[in-house]
Amino acid sequence: MHASFHLAADLDRALRAAAAAAGLADAAAFAPEVRVADPKHGDFQANGTLGYAKARKLNPRAVADQIANALPAEVRAAFDHVIAGPGFINFTLKPAALLAWLNSFATADRLRSGASAAHAGQTWVVDYSSPNTAKQMHVGHLRSAVIGEAICRLLAFTGARVIRDNHLGDWGTQFGKLIYGYKRWADQAALATDAIEELERLYKLGNAATPDGSPELEEARRELVALQNGDAANVALWQKFSEVSLAAFQQIYDRLGIRFDHNLGESFYNDKVERIYRELTETTPPLAQISEGALVVFHPEHPRFKTQPFLVRKADGASNYASTDLATALYRTEHFKADGIVVVTDFRQADHFEQLFLTVRKWFAAKSYRLPELHHVTFGAVTGEDGKALKTRSGDVIKLKALLDEAEDRAFAIVSEKNPDLPEPERREIARTVGIGAVQYADLSQNRSSNYIFSWDKMLALDGNTAPYLLYAVARIHSIFRKAAASPHDPAHAAAASGLETAAEILLARKLVKFPDALRLATDTLRPHFLGLYLFELAGDYSSFNNADKVLVDEPAVRARRLLLCARTLLTLETGLHLLGLRTLTRM
Repeated sequence: MHASFHLAADLDRALRAAAAAAGLADAAAFAPEVRVADPKHGDFQANGTLGYAKARKLNPRAVADQIANALPAEVRAAFDHVIAGPGFINFTLKPAALLAWLNSFATADRLRSGASAAHAGQTWVVDYSSPNTAKQMHVGHLRSAVIGEAICRLLAFTGARVIRDNHLGDWGTQFGKLIYGYKRWADQAALATDAIEELERLYKLGNAATPDGSPELEEARRELVALQNGDAANVALWQKFSEVSLAAFQQIYDRLGIRFDHNLGESFYNDKVERIYRELTETTPPLAQISEGALVVFHPEHPRFKTQPFLVRKADGASNYASTDLATALYRTEHFKADGIVVVTDFRQADHFEQLFLTVRKWFAAKSYRLPELHHVTFGAVTGEDGKALKTRSGDVIKLKALLDEAEDRAFAIVSEKNPDLPEPERREIARTVGIGAVQYADLSQNRSSNYIFSWDKMLALDGNTAPYLLYAVARIHSIFRKAAASPHDPAHAAAASGLETAAEILLARKLVKFPDALRLATDTLRPHFLGLYLFELAGDYSSFNNADKVLVDEPAVRARRLLLCARTLLTLETGLHLLGLRTLTRM
């Protein structure tokens, strides 16, 4: 069993079987609750004995002893166990079992195949980034993009077919003002040079020129109505706005390693909302009702939404976010056959999506539609070191392009200072990887529910839980293999390795076999920071090993096993960082 990917799951099954084999009354009710243990106590801990024994007025330690004695021989061969406290069973992998696991999971494909059972055969749609067309992406779009991409990669690694959907804000009243501004002040030379910046300028001009109650606002509204009614000239302009916006967005996404399968914005669902209105009102009793002229859904059973209706159609008959979001949920279920839907937005939209998902669950149940898992992944704000919103000195929102440019420039200065002899193209390439990775990882290393403080000094530091620290750990291991004139992929290291002996070797191996648990925790909770924390701890354990035990020793068997540990650490770090969306380096 020690060659299985999820050791905690194997122990869980073995303990349940042992409870039955020990003849415990009502053994089927025994829930081992196997989890990763504090390293001081072992590798895994089973905590279910106390609850089971207490409910039946038995001695928990005696019950734990009965179960442990009934464990099969293969478990005893792989683990030492100790019964502690009120019946906790602590398990520590034996060195031979650690080595066997490292030999079994020797490639990224083997790690992926071990992980793929979690979501095998499932289709998941992940909706993230979702900027508004005709506007530049700003720092506020960063979190959705990097968190969403990491979640996509985690789900795909664990077996899911993942569909990346960029739900663009490409429809609505702002386009009337933009068309109004475009027809009056468009600078064709500026459009050819930087179209998205020119469109943003034109919208600002159009918005300023159309105050409430003005004849100019009425003109802008007529432009919008013409667009909505299919006027050829306005539709052509709107399509142009969408095309140049997507091209500009993709330049940012390329730098972040993101590519979407679909860009189905709000406009895509315009002709699909009438079905929503019909189906919500034809149920018995109707889910939606008219209130003050608008179509709304009430959720009286919900403590926060008793008197807060979910507005599905405005009193003037216009659709809104709720209309198109309901149509989106139905389309993803019917067209993509989604088993799970993840929507990544900031925390301020929590109420909207809670009401949306409540409505979807009731509606799908009433219509006997298959209901996918629904997840709203929220995140906190990014602030400056003063705790306020991150802005330029002039008070403007920081453009994401400018932020990434500055990250690369700062990283280039650091690389040039530390490695002035490297050719400039190589320093530029390192700076791109380190700078962009630093921005991505500064976000992903945080619990997404929390606000985080944006600090250049902290995110670019070579120590602490940062991308440069992790990327440097990867580069250090590559340098060892260059010195050894060996490849980390060479199976000869495993074949020639002797058994693990030193405390540092065993500590590092114990951390390596916990990768599946960190991966599962990050994926199950849709919180990538759990994987980031694991990688940071792994890099720390590797550093301790490297300081304590010289790798390139003369004894062939010792050298082989330490190169094996280096190779598996490199594999795990690179796999984990790629799952978080970061690129890695072989030298730094």
